[in-house]
Amino acid sequence: MAIKGDAHPPHDHARHDHPEGEHASGHGGGDGHDHGVSVTEDSQRRVFWVMLFTGVYMVAQATGGWLSGSLALIADAGHMLSDTVALFLSWMAFRLSRRPSDETRTFGYHRFQVLAALANGATLFLIAIWVCYEAVQRFAEPVEVLGGPMLIVAFIGLLVNIGGFLVLRAGDSRNVNMRSALLHVMGDLLGSVAAISAALIILATGWMPIDPILSVFVSLLILRSAWSIIASAFNILMEGVPEGLEGPVVAQEIDAVEGVAGVHHIHVWGLTGERLMASFHLELEPGARAAPVKAAVRARLIERFGIGHVTIEIDEPDDHPEGKPPLFVTAGH
Repeated sequence: MAIKGDAHPPHDHARHDHPEGEHASGHGGGDGHDHGVSVTEDSQRRVFWVMLFTGVYMVAQATGGWLSGSLALIADAGHMLSDTVALFLSWMAFRLSRRPSDETRTFGYHRFQVLAALANGATLFLIAIWVCYEAVQRFAEPVEVLGGPMLIVAFIGLLVNIGGFLVLRAGDSRNVNMRSALLHVMGDLLGSVAAISAALIILATGWMPIDPILSVFVSLLILRSAWSIIASAFNILMEGVPEGLEGPVVAQEIDAVEGVAGVHHIHVWGLTGERLMASFHLELEPGARAAPVKAAVRARLIERFGIGHVTIEIDEPDDHPEGKPPLFVTAGH
């Protein structure tokens, strides 16, 4: 068994065989096909309830921040406003992604989730930068903060955010849309902790600069996490190798299957973070039958990597007169 490498032959779709039932999974959103783990109503319901409670409390927190003069509370309320919008986007993305595939969206609408995650990550990024800017302004022009009301509002917010965090934490952690929603709520939770800390210090010492200082600290943590979500969503949209997988390792697993003489032109990508896909060419050992070899390859990819949709093309011995084809295709192939 050998992994091949070099030139690219003409692509023959006639040997792209896909007899019924041969796919480890199917093509998109409906017709009995499943590109990995289905988007569940449970995830959609979790996001909806967290969105509802976040929106209600956001109004209360903004009012408390305005009355107490706390930047930490106002910043957290602004963050919660973005969270409410972000959670709405996530909720809508879950709804839309359940639509079945059609003649123009042959893979279905699953990537609405990825687009929502990208938008949420970008929103978090912008809000964190805005809070840092406001904190600098507060250093230049200090504002008196009422520690008592600030503490009460922040503590209630902490309870709301802990509840939301636990609800989303129990959802599908592989889904980038769910992760982005969870990150928004986690940012709120950190904001509440910072506001409580600032309120306690102000009540104990009267030192007002602690409010913008902790706001900046939380914003920097949010920036780091937001960048992670943006990078993950961008990788999916660019059809990069899914996080946690390595192309050469996938190739080695395929090549180790009995009856495989070589594998090349490998593509591994994700429709979403949890719906993994692969396509490649196989060369068979003399006497090996295509159907059982392909079934064994698919079973191994599901077991080892969770790759649920696999497209395999079988090459004949005389398909590559120009030399060994490349393991991974280059631009234009």
